[in-house]
Amino acid sequence: MSAWKEGSDARLPLYQRLREEIMDRIASGEWPPGETIPTEAELTRRYNIAVGTVRRAIDTLVNEGLLERSQGRGTFVRRPDFDASFFRFFRQVNAAGQSRVPTSRILSASLQTPPPAAAKALELTEHESCICLERLRAMEDGSLLAEKIWLPASRFSGLLEIPLEQFDNLLYPFYEARFGQSIGSARETLTIDSADAATADMLGIAPRDPVVVIERTALGYDRTPLEYRCSMGAAATFRYQIEIS
Repeated sequence: MSAWKEGSDARLPLYQRLREEIMDRIASGEWPPGETIPTEAELTRRYNIAVGTVRRAIDTLVNEGLLERSQGRGTFVRRPDFDASFFRFFRQVNAAGQSRVPTSRILSASLQTPPPAAAKALELTEHESCICLERLRAMEDGSLLAEKIWLPASRFSGLLEIPLEQFDNLLYPFYEARFGQSIGSARETLTIDSADAATADMLGIAPRDPVVVIERTALGYDRTPLEYRCSMGAAATFRYQIEIS
């Protein structure tokens, strides 16, 4: 009996077909983030294909950042550390210069018609609704980021029934644990704008002060858009850092 999932495109080259198969099983939760996938030998037997084909498919997913090899332990579904990446751009020290982990607080959650940018990023049809979360990230001596987060209501059914104080500090593990929606990658765009009155009040700055705007579209392991967020932080707390070698 064939191990290929129904709907697998037999027209694709075998390595590409296996790549899509692996991504689909990760996205469905069958092979969850942080867990090992079957060995190359097991995949060879399961799909009746050459080990070189299996290795090429896995190499492709490793290069794309979805899988990670660990010597002596196997190949894992990689769980990207988005917050470590995100906070490269903002100072995470208090007034005394001590390193601190920012806290997160959900201020509101509501069902809304998404704005055009969110609808486009999430690839929604005209009449699809979104759940909008407003979140504040703060340090002990002040606010760091004001965020609006948009989620397709069809994929996050029941989210509005969760009390705001029960949301986790990190949202991506929360999405995975509560809704089976795993984030595998993201696209970010950074721009500069001026703060409107509401954002300025949240960040403790003056209206029209410069802010850094980070727009992120987070994707599932099958590249389906799962979240669009717009985060704003005072430009005075922003720093740009890159390693060149």
